Amino acid sequence: MLDAGILKEDDRVELIEGEIVAMSPIGSPHSGCVIKLLALLQRALSSDAVLVNVQNPLHLSEYSEPQPDISVLRERQDFYTASHPTAADVVFLIEVSDSSLTYDQRTKLPLYARSGIAEAWLVDLVNQVVDVHTSPRESAYEQVERFAGTDVLPRIGVPASEILA
Repeated sequence: MLDAGILKEDDRVELIEGEIVAMSPIGSPHSGCVIKLLALLQRALSSDAVLVNVQNPLHLSEYSEPQPDISVLRERQDFYTASHPTAADVVFLIEVSDSSLTYDQRTKLPLYARSGIAEAWLVDLVNQVVDVHTSPRESAYEQVERFAGTDVLPRIGVPASEILA
């Protein structure tokens, strides 16, 4: 679509189940949260063989290439220059939600579960909670653990309030 001139390179869209979906503008609270998460993940995962990917496409199918805020990927020698990462490459991913909360809950999380992504975090800036979804089955995650306030987040070992502030 870029080659045909339908989309411009800086258009904020993603392909979800065959539809081109306009992405919400990124405000300061959202971008600040992503920056905090990135710093925390880089520290916490520095000894792991992973790459932290920010707001880039995941190739889930011919019809779906969402762009999660953060995806933690298995390390690959080519740094994914030959092809976008797939669901099999994802260790876990994070969506930061404010104005996109309902869309992320009803559309993106079920898509991630259907694709077999083992763990997906939803950082809910509206309600000041982090929901960690695990055990994907069909179009849903069987387990959801909620973190708020002083609850310590898995993988990064900090209170939820640290990234929600």
